Amino acid sequence: MSNQEPPKIEFPCPDYPIKTLGVASDEFLDVVLAVMDKHAPGFDRDKLEVRASSKGKFQSYTVYITATGIEQLQAIHEDLKKHPGTRMVM
Repeated sequence: MSNQEPPKIEFPCPDYPIKTLGVASDEFLDVVLAVMDKHAPGFDRDKLEVRASSKGKFQSYTVYITATGIEQLQAIHEDLKKHPGTRMVM
């Protein structure tokens, strides 16, 4: 095993990806976008990536934001995890 530390993020960090996996629904997408609007206002909605699972039950959303600090990233993660349809946040 290596004792290397993960690379440090330099803030602000443009085009920082936030990926969320959840139950496919328009409501879940609205929640993801609302959380991003709250914590990363002005993010580029045109860069939103949507992928459906093979059976269509789940969808992943990748949003690219300008990350301003670890506190912002933690707040986004916490707010996304509060939704019952969320399965994973990366």
